[in-house]
Amino acid sequence: MVRIVGGRTESPTVKTLVLEDIECIEAKPGQFLMIWVPGTDEIPFSILDADNRSVSIAVKRIGDATAALHDMSRGELVGVRGPFGNSFTLKEGRLLLVSGGTGAAPMAFLTKKLSSKTAEVTLLTGAKTKDELLFRENLEKSSMMEGRKVVWTTEDGSYGVRGVVTTPLKSIISKGSYDMVYTCGPEAMMRETFNVAEKYGVPLEASLERLMRCAIGLCGSCVLGRYRVCKDGPVFRGEMLAEVKDEFGVSKRDFDGRRIPLE
Repeated sequence: MVRIVGGRTESPTVKTLVLEDIECIEAKPGQFLMIWVPGTDEIPFSILDADNRSVSIAVKRIGDATAALHDMSRGELVGVRGPFGNSFTLKEGRLLLVSGGTGAAPMAFLTKKLSSKTAEVTLLTGAKTKDELLFRENLEKSSMMEGRKVVWTTEDGSYGVRGVVTTPLKSIISKGSYDMVYTCGPEAMMRETFNVAEKYGVPLEASLERLMRCAIGLCGSCVLGRYRVCKDGPVFRGEMLAEVKDEFGVSKRDFDGRRIPLE
């Protein structure tokens, strides 16, 4: 059990929570935590940041557990398990980070960990509206560093490029010789990012989300083809995703384990 020691509103639906948790200070970008909300549920979250005494998560209000987290205050307790899973590979060279929605959380963590001395980073991130763009102030500050660039997209055109985040992707990736594409966000967006990266022969790593219960590879609720997302991921290399093209970006498992179309 850990204590909430901070929080801030990021958008109309997303709130960042800071947890006092020295057990998770060695967490890496791409890994996830299982957060237990007493009396409600336990659900997975990507890690937004981890420092010498705390770990942060970005919580989008979409159900009972996330609503309860939004309503919690500094000093209240939540349960934490983790960190679980593998992490993004910290590469050098020209790197392209593609995110949408709360997928911006692990991308922000990854951006922080990538060395500005050895990596030239372009971050492509989007949302439906300007108000829903996450971590804009911090990411714009980081874009002032040498070797850092941020490209924003909004579906309504209220900020940056008009369209979904993959709208400028093909143009950006075709004009540059990238050494790696990292992506996290809605799975349909990641599938399109995968398709473009595959077309241009750029290595890719994607952080996936699935229904997770045990988080240690036992229950099978997060199965994707022959993989268990919690154990074999959540970060998957492009060649692994190529093996599960019939499911990746196409379907997911429901609470009964049946394949259902992605929304």
